[in-house]
Amino acid sequence: MKTLIIIPTYNEYENLPPLLEAIFSYVPQTDILIVDDNSPDGTGELADKIALTDKRVHAIHRTGKLGLGTAYVTGFKYALAHDYDAAFEMDADFSHDPQYLPNFLTAIEDADLVIGSRYIPGGATPNWSILRRFISGGGNIFARLVLGMPIRDCTAGYRCYRREVLERIDLETVESQGYGFQVELAYRVMKQGFRIVETPIVLWNVGWEN
Repeated sequence: MKTLIIIPTYNEYENLPPLLEAIFSYVPQTDILIVDDNSPDGTGELADKIALTDKRVHAIHRTGKLGLGTAYVTGFKYALAHDYDAAFEMDADFSHDPQYLPNFLTAIEDADLVIGSRYIPGGATPNWSILRRFISGGGNIFARLVLGMPIRDCTAGYRCYRREVLERIDLETVESQGYGFQVELAYRVMKQGFRIVETPIVLWNVGWEN
């Protein structure tokens, strides 16, 4: 399976080299697309330098901070245009641990969307505050009740989509940002009748996740 990991970046200069090294240690066969929002610290330029020496790494440069949702949509369109079979969402700050990538690849063999879940057995948020757990858990309960989604972690941003899903969910009309983006896409996938599965992850409180 030809896979692409999409990593939006903004001021991730220090994180990028060790993150890429860690990813390739677990899934050396994958490609990576860095979608950089004109990082002042030079992350975009660093991505270009890495891409010159490693053909698995690619970079797209945007004009400024345009939002996490639009960064992923940009990456999904790239994946479709370059004939990838599956595309990942992954944060650049190590909140999404690369050690789980092989589990995603195993799960996506029999699924259409794999979600890294904090709220199934084996998942956890070990260093989160009580308030953050309340807000995140409450948001997920609300999404499940209102939208009827049989997913424990609707707002999770560590995911893998099959190509067929991205072709069917009408990326041009996606407008949500933040955790709303994740809920909207999961809902669209569900409404299309695709199979969604969750795989447990431990998520650390260092990134954008809600």
